[in-house]
Amino acid sequence: MRRTLIHNATIVNEGQSGRGSVVIENGRIAEVLTHGKPLSAPCDETIDATGCCLLPGIIDDHVHFRDPGLTHKADILTESRAAAAGGVTSIMDMPNTNPPTVTLDALNAKLDLLNEKCIVNHSCYFGATNSNYKDFHKLDKHRVCGIKLFMGSSTGNMLVDRINSLQNVFNGTDMLIAAHCEDPAIIKENTAKYKAMYAEEDDVPIGKHPNIRSTAACYASSGLAVKLAEQADPRLHILHLSTAKELGLFKSTTLAEKHITAEACIAHLFYSLSDYRTLGTRIKCNPAIKRKNDRDALRAAVNSGLIDVIATDHAPHLLADKEGGALKAASGMPMIQFSLVSMLELADEGIFTLETIVEKMCHAPAEIYRINERGYIREGYRADLVLVRPNAPWKVTTDKILSKCGWSPMEGHTFNWKVEKTFANGHLIYSDGTVDESYRGEELRFN
Repeated sequence: MRRTLIHNATIVNEGQSGRGSVVIENGRIAEVLTHGKPLSAPCDETIDATGCCLLPGIIDDHVHFRDPGLTHKADILTESRAAAAGGVTSIMDMPNTNPPTVTLDALNAKLDLLNEKCIVNHSCYFGATNSNYKDFHKLDKHRVCGIKLFMGSSTGNMLVDRINSLQNVFNGTDMLIAAHCEDPAIIKENTAKYKAMYAEEDDVPIGKHPNIRSTAACYASSGLAVKLAEQADPRLHILHLSTAKELGLFKSTTLAEKHITAEACIAHLFYSLSDYRTLGTRIKCNPAIKRKNDRDALRAAVNSGLIDVIATDHAPHLLADKEGGALKAASGMPMIQFSLVSMLELADEGIFTLETIVEKMCHAPAEIYRINERGYIREGYRADLVLVRPNAPWKVTTDKILSKCGWSPMEGHTFNWKVEKTFANGHLIYSDGTVDESYRGEELRFN
């Protein structure tokens, strides 16, 4: 078997950082060499990682790869290419495609597509509707990452807003429920108010988007989800928190003790209300990016343990779809290629430590979703690894963007960290600007 030595890196793993080396063999981490531990046998290839940090591959539990049915915006191959370039080695795809992943046939077709086209490791959610909870027990819990519940507006028939339907979902499974929480009635009322206020205009200004998809709308829905979860006791994972107020719904304790967990997304940790002035609809997403005090509270909650996971909600649209204002422009942005380097920039600013970034982007997703043998740099685990170099400035230009939509809110931004190499299952899928598009990742397996 071919043995590859990643030599002399700073290994960031399980709350510690220190100099060491890692041996890859047969798709797995064969040896972790720290504290002077010697090689057990010679290696066929040595990668000099001096000056670099070696992290577990990033696990993104929240992506929209738009495949099937919306492939003019993105597809599994193009977006997994961007993931590999960003150091992301595992993704979990959302069900609001065309057709939506809300039947067993659609689910099997989605899994087949992922196996056919995805460069990184993968799974997908089964989407809840008002009536399909009776199918939950038919799902293969070792292949499907969870149930996606839209408690806010969604595409197709995936909005679940009737209380009896919500109770059926929460009582209908012991699988993880990942919830998008925004109250549709409050959003509808706010929309009518701002339409009237700007009746003479073509659209409502983008800066009012967080007033329409307001703190009240987020808190009402998240609070209801937590209440239902406390009554039924499933595993609940609330996605893309965006407000300081919602943080009061969660507890700071160990992951092993939590049945209710929380996710923050890169956009809500990186941007705030003032950024609408320069970036406009490019940073329009649901739930909306809100005020600086909300962003700062989310950052503090990552450090305190109230927020457990950092993901992207990677959601590509064509730039033509982003025209308009708070009502007409599409919500969502492509972020997966720049998620890790964005977080590393915040580490340089002293907001997070490298160890916290690895905890929230690698370890915690593996624990919450019970992913088999991934998320850590441990002997015997799958060799999902990313090598990043500090003090290697580079500018985001259009030619560097690998998402099919061809744009990013990060265009023009200079990052100080660079992803040099990404390994999935020991295979080098990205190296110094080149993606191996011939490789296909593995299905994630859940314990």
